[in-house]
Amino acid sequence: MLVLSRQKDESIMIGDEVEITIVDVRGDKVRLGITAPKHIPVHRREIYDAIQREKAQKNGELHAGDNGPADNAEDAAHKKTDKSEKASQK
Repeated sequence: MLVLSRQKDESIMIGDEVEITIVDVRGDKVRLGITAPKHIPVHRREIYDAIQREKAQKNGELHAGDNGPADNAEDAAHKKTDKSEKASQK
């Protein structure tokens, strides 16, 4: 993980298309402004995780006891292998 320090009104660029600006800092809260093209989805992490769980449920990929995205690298690798096998069977 890259960790950068920024102050209010300073920005970070991700590639050529995504700009993240520090809008405000109050106590332990930081407000970010994000400029990105419409084809790049931008979500808070908890919203992103909920979207991924919903997609997995629609695809029948959640197993009993799963709470969403893989909890560790081994589970992630297993799920990736499963998807590759399904794709090759089509």
